[in-house]
Amino acid sequence: MTTTLTAPPTTASGPDVARGRARRAARRRTVLLVLVALLVLAFATTLTVGNTFYTPSEVVRVLVGQDVPGASFTVGTLRLPRAVLGVLAGFAFGLAGVTFQTMLRNPLASPDIIGISSGASAAAVIGIVVLGLGSTQVSILAVVGGLGVALAVYGLSATRGGVAGTRLILVGIGVAAMLDSVTSYVLSRASEWDLQDAMRWLAGSLNGARWGQILPLLVALAVLGPLLLAQARNLAALQLGDDTAAALGVRVGATRLLLVVAAVGLVAFATAATGPIAFVAFLAGPIAARIVGSGGSLLLPAALVGALLVVAADLVGQFAFDTRCPVGVVTGVLGAPYLVYLIVRTHRSGGSL
Repeated sequence: MTTTLTAPPTTASGPDVARGRARRAARRRTVLLVLVALLVLAFATTLTVGNTFYTPSEVVRVLVGQDVPGASFTVGTLRLPRAVLGVLAGFAFGLAGVTFQTMLRNPLASPDIIGISSGASAAAVIGIVVLGLGSTQVSILAVVGGLGVALAVYGLSATRGGVAGTRLILVGIGVAAMLDSVTSYVLSRASEWDLQDAMRWLAGSLNGARWGQILPLLVALAVLGPLLLAQARNLAALQLGDDTAAALGVRVGATRLLLVVAAVGLVAFATAATGPIAFVAFLAGPIAARIVGSGGSLLLPAALVGALLVVAADLVGQFAFDTRCPVGVVTGVLGAPYLVYLIVRTHRSGGSL
């Protein structure tokens, strides 16, 4: 009888592990800096470019409160609220989307797919067409609608063992389809004037942005954003599975409920401010994961990607076509092919939702 000796599996040494971590940390810092730089560039372009071009020095003078003929109104009243709203909405959509995708371990688990945006949209359309509400009341109703649908989907998905990601996605898709049907029916009964208002809101747009729209979203981000970022470690643990997360000391039920409430709140307030800007929450996480690489939380990178997507798509919608397109149309054109690709890739690999 002969015994065959095999070499023991090699493991990375301490210095190799340290160098790998250092490289990943350096890549992460570089990516974050590049994203911030690109976002600043897109933000500055939004303020300077338009029917009238204003130089950076004129824009800066407006921002510091000086009176610049023409620029004070165009930049300070029209362009600046639009750019700020785009950044805040994109940040909220990106942060909320990657939270759902990471927690449920499924790239399809974004607010666009699981019905939250549809709930806010249906509530807003009913407010505009049926109840005849003003913009502020419509925004409040949209927040309530988004939160209510999220609560319903979460409750319908709950089992004794917790909330299964696949079950939540399927329930959310069904609820979204039902709410989209309600929205279509209400629109079919709308008058011409109400129909224009509702369709403008449903497209997802930064047109006519006002500081009054921005303040509620800013408060929501100031409260819920840090709350989500502080849960980065617990969120990473949930990605390993409930049993593993519990073994690591995470209170699974309470943490998941906290993450859901915070993420839904961000989506609801952002949707109330801009309408449902399609696929930003869906795209931001996967894009961030691809450019950042493995290791580290995706929350902040995805939030920056979301903000950059909204501001850049708004610029494209304003100036790349013969007619101006709402930002939601541009992001929809980008996101729909990726959704089809993701479903086809999952099917071919033998996976499930």
